[in-house]
Amino acid sequence: MGLERFCSVDSSDPFWDWNSTWNTSNPDLTLCFQNTVLVWVPCFYLWMCAPIYLLYLHSHDRGYICMSHLSKAKTVVGFLLWVVCWSDVFYSFWERNHSSSQTAPVHLVSPTLLGLTMLLATFIIQHERIKGVQSCGVLLIFWLVALLCATVSFRSKILQALNEPETVCIWKYTTFYIYYAFLLVALVLSCLTDQPPLFSQAVKELNPCPEPGASFLSRITFWWITGMMMVGYRRPLEEKDLWSLNADDCSHRVVPQLVHRWNSECQKVKSRTEQQMVYSPKRAPHGENREGQPVEESEILLLKSPRKIKEPSLLWALCLTFGPYFLISCLYKIIQDILMFVGPEILSVRVRERRRHVRKTKWKLQVLQNKFLLFVCNALLKLVYYFFSYYCILSILARVGRQYKKALVISNAARRTSTVGEIVNLMSVDAQRFMDLVTYINMVWSAPLQVVLALYFLWQNLGPSVLAGVAVMVLMVPINAVIAMKTKTYQVAQMKSKDSRIKLMNEMLNGIKVLKLYAWELAFKEKVSEIRESELRVLKKTAYLGAMSTFTWVCAPFLVALSTFAVYVLIDDQNVLDAQKAFVSLALFNILRFPLNMLPMVISSIVQVSVSLKRLRVFLSHEELQEDSVEHKTMAGSPHSISIVDGIFRWSRAESPTLKRLNVCIPEGSLVAVVGHVGSGKSSLLSALLGEMDKVEGSVVVKGSVAYVPQQAWIQNSTLKENIMFGQKRREDWYNHVVEVCALQPDLEILPAGDETEIGEKGVNLSGGQKQRVSLARAVYCDRAVYLLDDPLSAVDAHVGKHIFDYVIGPRGILRDKTRVLVTHGLSFLPQTDLILVMVDGEITEVGSYQELMVQEGAFAEFLRTYATVDQTEDGAPDLLVRFNGYCFRNGVYETVEMSSEPALIQSKTTFDVCLGSLSSSGPAVKTESQKPHKTDDARELNKKTKNPEMGKLTEADKASTGRVKLSVFWAYLKAIGVLLSCISLLLFLTHHLVSLFSNYWLSLWTDDLVVNGTQPYRLRRLAVYGGFGLTQGVAVFGYSLSMSIGGIMASRYLHQSLLYDVLRSPMSFFEKTPSGNLVNRFAKEMDTIDSVIPSIIKMFMGSLFNVLGSCVIILFATPLVAIIIPFLGLLYFFVQRFYVATSRQLKRLESVSRSPIYTHFNETLLGTSVIRAFGEQERFIHESDQRVDHNQKAYYPSIVANRWLAIRLEFVGNCIVSFAALFAVIARDSLSPGIMGLSISYALQLTASLTWLVRMSSDVETNIIAVEKVKEYSSTGKEAEWQHESPSVPPGWPTQGCIDIRGFGLRYRHDLDLAIRNITIAINGGEKVGIVGRTGAGKSSLTLGLFRIIEAAEGHIFIDGVDIAKLGLHELRSRITIIPQDPVLFSGSLRMNLDPFDSYSDEEIWRALEFSHLKNFVSSLTNKLSHECSEGGENLSVGQRQLLCLARALLRKTKVLVLDEATAAVDMETDNLIQSTIRSQFDDCTVLTIAHRLNTIMDYTRVLVLDKGEMAEFDSPSNLIALKGAFYKMAKDAGLV
Repeated sequence: MGLERFCSVDSSDPFWDWNSTWNTSNPDLTLCFQNTVLVWVPCFYLWMCAPIYLLYLHSHDRGYICMSHLSKAKTVVGFLLWVVCWSDVFYSFWERNHSSSQTAPVHLVSPTLLGLTMLLATFIIQHERIKGVQSCGVLLIFWLVALLCATVSFRSKILQALNEPETVCIWKYTTFYIYYAFLLVALVLSCLTDQPPLFSQAVKELNPCPEPGASFLSRITFWWITGMMMVGYRRPLEEKDLWSLNADDCSHRVVPQLVHRWNSECQKVKSRTEQQMVYSPKRAPHGENREGQPVEESEILLLKSPRKIKEPSLLWALCLTFGPYFLISCLYKIIQDILMFVGPEILSVRVRERRRHVRKTKWKLQVLQNKFLLFVCNALLKLVYYFFSYYCILSILARVGRQYKKALVISNAARRTSTVGEIVNLMSVDAQRFMDLVTYINMVWSAPLQVVLALYFLWQNLGPSVLAGVAVMVLMVPINAVIAMKTKTYQVAQMKSKDSRIKLMNEMLNGIKVLKLYAWELAFKEKVSEIRESELRVLKKTAYLGAMSTFTWVCAPFLVALSTFAVYVLIDDQNVLDAQKAFVSLALFNILRFPLNMLPMVISSIVQVSVSLKRLRVFLSHEELQEDSVEHKTMAGSPHSISIVDGIFRWSRAESPTLKRLNVCIPEGSLVAVVGHVGSGKSSLLSALLGEMDKVEGSVVVKGSVAYVPQQAWIQNSTLKENIMFGQKRREDWYNHVVEVCALQPDLEILPAGDETEIGEKGVNLSGGQKQRVSLARAVYCDRAVYLLDDPLSAVDAHVGKHIFDYVIGPRGILRDKTRVLVTHGLSFLPQTDLILVMVDGEITEVGSYQELMVQEGAFAEFLRTYATVDQTEDGAPDLLVRFNGYCFRNGVYETVEMSSEPALIQSKTTFDVCLGSLSSSGPAVKTESQKPHKTDDARELNKKTKNPEMGKLTEADKASTGRVKLSVFWAYLKAIGVLLSCISLLLFLTHHLVSLFSNYWLSLWTDDLVVNGTQPYRLRRLAVYGGFGLTQGVAVFGYSLSMSIGGIMASRYLHQSLLYDVLRSPMSFFEKTPSGNLVNRFAKEMDTIDSVIPSIIKMFMGSLFNVLGSCVIILFATPLVAIIIPFLGLLYFFVQRFYVATSRQLKRLESVSRSPIYTHFNETLLGTSVIRAFGEQERFIHESDQRVDHNQKAYYPSIVANRWLAIRLEFVGNCIVSFAALFAVIARDSLSPGIMGLSISYALQLTASLTWLVRMSSDVETNIIAVEKVKEYSSTGKEAEWQHESPSVPPGWPTQGCIDIRGFGLRYRHDLDLAIRNITIAINGGEKVGIVGRTGAGKSSLTLGLFRIIEAAEGHIFIDGVDIAKLGLHELRSRITIIPQDPVLFSGSLRMNLDPFDSYSDEEIWRALEFSHLKNFVSSLTNKLSHECSEGGENLSVGQRQLLCLARALLRKTKVLVLDEATAAVDMETDNLIQSTIRSQFDDCTVLTIAHRLNTIMDYTRVLVLDKGEMAEFDSPSNLIALKGAFYKMAKDAGLV
């Protein structure tokens, strides 16, 4: 009774009164309730939220917002509201003093509380402005709640003024109406957004995302994205239309959070592991060191117990990082789940009223039928729930970034276990699985909650009979558990196959040139198809399980309903199944359907994600390179730049050491040569200095920064200039100087856009020599203290090699003050080095200067006498001076000169041409009259200006197609499935849904049966027919699930085969233009979509479509009046859907296109990790990767928001339909039977969900079918000539002689470029040995490409044994001639497969080939012999060994024509001599064409062809050419051969 006394002095005003609120035609709340609850609710809300909100603002300062008109208005309104409330308080005091009657406490307390709350609100408004908040949800909700509460009082006051005017208090009424008006103004003002804070990030962006600046209302309704949707509807979206990412969503913010959590997880596990270990110092009984002291084994680890070491949990790290967002979404989901059950309750009331023919008061019917507010709440809750789900999707972004970082520090042993294919799959497929799950992850707990609530309400309705339904559901669980377990097993197997397929595809794309040269495409196509078939077999098993799962879950609600109804009517004759019981139960069963359908999907998704998480965890837990293996500290007072003490190194912990007992000290500024046979550990020594190997013992100290030139040049897909500068600052003079000394200037003249020319992936459009020189120029430009050079001179011509040594590496070169460690096979350079390290089997056997080693008469001196032709240097060489931009080269030494003194220098000295513009001059040699004058800076500048940068473009970025997906794409997919199978699936779908409709209609007839003596007479017949319908449904469901899945697999097989065939049939130019990332994306991501996403989406789309049609038919049948509304709403639906799909589809395309560069960059990085680490450029590459991921998210984020935008609008339209169906049911209640009315409303209740799902699925079908469009894209690109002609155009033994006749031959690389070689006319007789020489870029390799028809002739013909090769099938030509290519390419697989992929030779023949290629001993020493597994790219063999394997391939094929493309560049002199002798003996009767850098290898050849700038300069025997004293003579002189 206290509240009554509080509200009125005489307790005349009750707190609650049922007669005035419920049992009346004109309801109203009591004054006491209005003055207390309705005033206090908004106040309590704000006072509870304020502390938390103010703390949040304190920790999230976004800058300062200047006082604007809006913030002034908000403050004034807040202040005025405070004034109004306080005026009420003062009036109450005044009234108390001037009136005889006492004032109730409520009139003092409530306005005081309200006034204080208004002051608090005004304070928050100002505090938000200072903290940079543009729009606030806390205050908007406060104003809204306050206004809603005041609206009730507003209505009440108007009614009172109309009915009882004498009780009205003018002052209080006036202040209340002013208060109400100000509340309205405050609400409108809080819906608006303020200006951005000063120095806001958004101001700096070109196209900032409107979300941070959008008002709270706009954000919760996603209205802020409508601008982009409008643009997308009018025209296809382009990249420039995408908004920049919000700062909080960028990789550089998100990734470190996850990295921090993951690292702390790893630390925890590490510390636990260490606690389990005890350290026990022990003396070694026999070990003694050199001084005779016993060696102490310092740490022997004893494990306390053999307990399994716990792995760090990636899931826990993810939970800690993104858990808060997830928990907030859980809260909203709970409220939404509870609201779902209001619908069936309303239906229950409606049918009960209809059955009893009770005329309810009109206002109650309106409340019942107008459930609008409820649905608005529901929609808003759903929104917020999905909004927070997005933050979980940010975790994907974080994981991609984390993977990239990991890939840069992973050890070599781990690199072998995690192949490129696997890592790419981790980024594409596994990350996508995670994304797919995040949307539905809450169903894990929400589905059981919904099931429990549904069962509770069913129990209320039908009593214990529900237990029968529960039993059915419990039975379903183990069946599905078994299915889930099996699916997981298949999932792991499928991912394994997928990894190996992507790995093989990756290798094929990396080595596509070799596949084409050897005509091996078909063999590798078979290998890929084999892996693909095993993948599809697993997919098929998964599909059968999926069909079983779908069958159980789709039938579950029906079986539950059937068993419940059967038990209900059979246990007691008096149990009557009336409309209320049947349709309320049916509505609840329909609610059950969603969680029961979602559970298997979520379970299988969780299964997939658990597999993916495990794979990710394994990858992220991989062993990393030892950070402390190389110390970079400055050694005080030490003259040594590099020192290794007692070094023992191995490639992985499982292997025996590769380098043993290393003790080296290298003085600062010295030039050190490392020599040794192939496989002796020269490159491993450099890897050890870089920290790339596992250090077992010893210490390595390297003073200063390091530059590294690997044996196989690593070139990025960017311009030549960017490759050289490698992220360093631009220094124009230094850059030009570096280009000049690295002999790149002439190449810049040849390249279409000079140094702005784009270099393809792995340097496809550069020759081997050019790649090596770019790699060297990069190292020189970076200007480091220590240079590790892994045989950079092997790939360049002899005269260019001499030039580079003289001007760059040698004692008088540009790097003369730096420490240089040079691995080399070029013996002519050794006398000029300070120190030589001789390596044998991973040990340094001899150390010393050239003279010291010659005096020692060891193995080195012996080897040298056998192979070296020491350079003859002519006495009396003139004083040398060469000028480069402010540097000069005087007598072989660099000096810096003042610009003013240049003219004098040039006049007084002989000037030398070092630009290698012509073949003749290379190193310091006197410029004769015939030579072209040296190019000046002006000439170089002019050259740059005339080059068109557009000409330098090579790769074509993935382009997003625009507009609607063409019907031809859908038709292509249908054809791939098979038309018959498609028709059968459609028929089964139709059967299932028709039977479903009939079963529910039958139920409505059953409920309308007359009740005779308290029972329904026909109930058994009704039950039997109802059961029969259920059985038919089950069969149809199983049928269509199976047919759809099998159809999907057939389509997958067909589309993959055609994609593979199209890619392999493409010419080399296609691979140069298309980044491998695009192709990998097709084979990984797009194929995965076709495999597993499209079939299930089509299945769901068909299901939703028939559901919607069925619901509309039933509603129309029951209440024909709805026919007036449905067309309008249908049009509205259609418009919303089209409006959404136009944007969504294009965003999906843009997202797909921006994903390819992530893979391309990732792939490129994996190939060059050692270079990136050596130069210390990890951070720059991580930043680049983050930028690419962010760029991808710019398209992905709007697509998620657009999805939510659609959901809220669909909810609105769906709720209109429900309301109208209910309204017309109320209007026509007298003519409707309870059964039909129940049927109609139960269908109307599920229509919203079905419609929303339909639009989602229809847009998903369209956005995912783009995968088919992408895969089919390459069927229309240009293809090579036919591989085989129907009837063989040459006899089986062709060519028998090996005569090659080239007539007027010319070719060009692209139709828009000049001829690369022209007017070549030569005749080569069978069995001749012809050498092909010329400076880098002269067209040597181009000629061989023309011979193999890798590039088709632009003019002229080539005849082999009188047959025009242009008329042959490509495989007929390429399989009859053999090449040993410049880059030795191996594929992962056995050695045998690498030598003979078609299995056409016996083991004896292979061993013989290995013997002749000097690999027999090496292969015999391997444990698995021919079955020895080569790692990806053959990384577990040295480059020299790979080159010898390529020789073995040639020996196996033994064709009449053999081409050697600089094949011995990477081997030492001794091995080179062995190879040359093998070629002479084994290919004695064959025609051999050799592109040579080492001229000594071709001096005994029949003839030599000298090429210059794509034309034939000289062609004769070596002796005649030397007598001519032309270009060949000068090259031979440079090489020290004359």
